[in-house]
Amino acid sequence: MSVTDSTGGLSLNDILANSSVKTTTTTDGLASAAGKSTGNQALGKDAFLQLLVTQLKNQNPLEPQDNGAFVAQLAQFSSLEGITTLNDTVSGLASNYNSSQALQASSLVGRSVIAPGSKAVVDTSKSLSGSVVVPSSVAGVTLKITDADGKAVRTIDLGSQSAGNASFIWDGKNDAGEVAPAGTYTFGATSTIDSQSVALITNLPATVNSVTISQTGGELMLNLAGLGSVALSKVQTIGM
Repeated sequence: MSVTDSTGGLSLNDILANSSVKTTTTTDGLASAAGKSTGNQALGKDAFLQLLVTQLKNQNPLEPQDNGAFVAQLAQFSSLEGITTLNDTVSGLASNYNSSQALQASSLVGRSVIAPGSKAVVDTSKSLSGSVVVPSSVAGVTLKITDADGKAVRTIDLGSQSAGNASFIWDGKNDAGEVAPAGTYTFGATSTIDSQSVALITNLPATVNSVTISQTGGELMLNLAGLGSVALSKVQTIGM
């Protein structure tokens, strides 16, 4: 009795092609997984892992996944998970920072600060202390104080000064020795540098009325009574 080879010259590819078991291409499997996992959202670590598993399940049996490529994908998944964890940590730190800002802000309301500015609300029954920023050594610094109408009230000669902050005190009196009325006054300091008259920055006291906290991580802003806002980083001194 003879035995006949019924397969003839069929190759493995022919057998797979004629088989009733159909394989799904990796590309189709990945597209399906991506559609189910991501939708309209960004690709996260869970979706990435699902895509990787789908790719392995639908790989071509004649050309299986290369070991090097598989390890590289695992490394990408590990990096993605690490970045996700880092983002969560940074978000937590940002939340703690905002809480710290709020606590800091509540302690500043009602307190006196010294910050750069040209105007100050003055109670002339008391002395006012401030300073002038001198960029380099000069032969003389003049401080002119004017009222809300622009009228000169007092001129103070600070004399020669070295580079730094030159302190001054105004006793609330005008040039005639009379007590000036309480109100908002403008302080203008000038000096001669390289034969030219130069306006200098003045640091003046003010009372913190309220505080503005940025919702986007910006700097804390102090709202000064009658004088507008100033960034906390510009404050020179915080008093009682």
